[in-house]
Amino acid sequence: MNKNEATKRIAKLRKEIDHHRYLYHVLDKIEISDAALDSLKHELEELEQKYPDLITLDSPTQRVGGKALGKFKKVRHSVPMVSLHDAFSEQEMRDWEERIQKLVPGKKLDYYAELKMDGLAVSLIYKNGIFVRGATRGDGKIGEDVTNNLKTIEAIPLRLSVGVPAAARKHIKDRVEGGTIEVRGEAVMTKKIFEELNKKYQKQGKPLLANPRNAAAGSIRQLDPKITAERKLDCYIYGLASDLGQKTHEKEHSIAKALGFKTIKYNKYCKNLEEVVEFHNYWAKHKDKLPYHCDGVVVTVNNLSLHEKLGVVGKGPRYIMAYKFAGEEATTIVEDIVVQVGRTGVLTPVAHLKPVSVSGVTISRATLHNEEEIKRLGLKIGDTVIVRRAGEVIPDIIKVLSKLRTGKEKNFHMPKKCPICESDVERKEIGAGMRPASAEKGKKGVSVAYYCVNKNCFAQNRRRLIHFASKSAMDIVGLGPKIVDLLIKKGLVNSPADFYELKEGDLAPLERFAEKSAANLVEAIRKSKKIPLAKFIYALGILHVGEETAELLAKEFAEKYKV
Repeated sequence: MNKNEATKRIAKLRKEIDHHRYLYHVLDKIEISDAALDSLKHELEELEQKYPDLITLDSPTQRVGGKALGKFKKVRHSVPMVSLHDAFSEQEMRDWEERIQKLVPGKKLDYYAELKMDGLAVSLIYKNGIFVRGATRGDGKIGEDVTNNLKTIEAIPLRLSVGVPAAARKHIKDRVEGGTIEVRGEAVMTKKIFEELNKKYQKQGKPLLANPRNAAAGSIRQLDPKITAERKLDCYIYGLASDLGQKTHEKEHSIAKALGFKTIKYNKYCKNLEEVVEFHNYWAKHKDKLPYHCDGVVVTVNNLSLHEKLGVVGKGPRYIMAYKFAGEEATTIVEDIVVQVGRTGVLTPVAHLKPVSVSGVTISRATLHNEEEIKRLGLKIGDTVIVRRAGEVIPDIIKVLSKLRTGKEKNFHMPKKCPICESDVERKEIGAGMRPASAEKGKKGVSVAYYCVNKNCFAQNRRRLIHFASKSAMDIVGLGPKIVDLLIKKGLVNSPADFYELKEGDLAPLERFAEKSAANLVEAIRKSKKIPLAKFIYALGILHVGEETAELLAKEFAEKYKV
């Protein structure tokens, strides 16, 4: 991407990010997931780093948050509530450490790692030990006075305790009883409460809450404290804005706990970045066991004396990094749409994507299912899209970000000829279990899918052979797609029956084979002759006969023919 293209892309990204940030932070509405928004912001940051002269003061990367809501009294924070820079990989964390080490040469860097909760940041102020004001972050400098709403959260003490070690008790006790103390934390809604409320609202016919984070933010911004109380929010403290004698960030947490605040018990002191990465990787795998949503780890340079030397860059301080977990959603660009031909002749459009990491895996393909799905999405080649991947499922495109279009995007049309054998393509008449095309509902018997009419199409035959040998079907160990391709290329197989004619002498001379591996494959093919009837039926690749239907058919045959 040259500078001219980057300038246009940056302008569109800023507009799109600002739109979604305004919806979320000001109107309490969401259109795309946090993971998708993070992905857009990350792309913008990378482009601005590549072309730093394109950075402007109004860029989303240069500001902390949105405007304060007018329905609450505005509050100016004594110490700005900063935002954080994000890292999405171990390498980005190592790059961050290398940058900050240069600013404090010779200083040993250790860290405090804490789980990054998905809620609403709040400031709590106590005078003479009594809670007097609570505010939201707002734009980082000016927030919203939500004191009465925060008082409904039982995790927030109305009076501070002084359960601190004797050595520090007098200093802190004097501040508690004779001065002002400010702490910073996160108001959250637990998964359990979120689910209970949605069940309740569903029965009452009320709109459902979108997600715990949005629910927490909306609850804090209610004008009626009774509604906030009904939401049963929680609150965890992650820092002190007042000097209580703390020398490390770890000590801030222990002091907060001693004062009667709730802190996260899983947070950990890390003597080096290796321990940070280990902590991050553990919770990336176990985050679902937490009572609240967590989207990463906040990593802070533990020695507070280094914070002033490290300073602030852009939207946030250099001494803190949000080390995000791999998101299940991300944004990328559809570079092309290519049609694949399946074993039953169905033509399936597949999006070829600009590679992007989703759930820790680099994705470059996404299924589009059929032409109807492309029309539903309004997708064009060249579009910026949101892709989702859950578990081991093939990624899907779930949304097109049409506002990022440049005018160079192209429409996609299903081919009239098979892309492999050039035979005619048609929609079949609907049989049992076939779904009609939504655009053809008035025309009885039209399928949503397109088919290659040539039963001898190379692509169909290849897919049938691979399916026949797969683990769910005949389970022929060692006969994967690459070996099937090799056997087809050498003219050794053309139908499933040909597998059972193979001899060791046919295989041993081939690339990838030796005498032992050839013998193993022939033995695996021989063993596959004795399998459950259901697996054999499924292996035949009959249209609309999946594993479950194959089981039902096998059971019916067994009962009818006493086999």
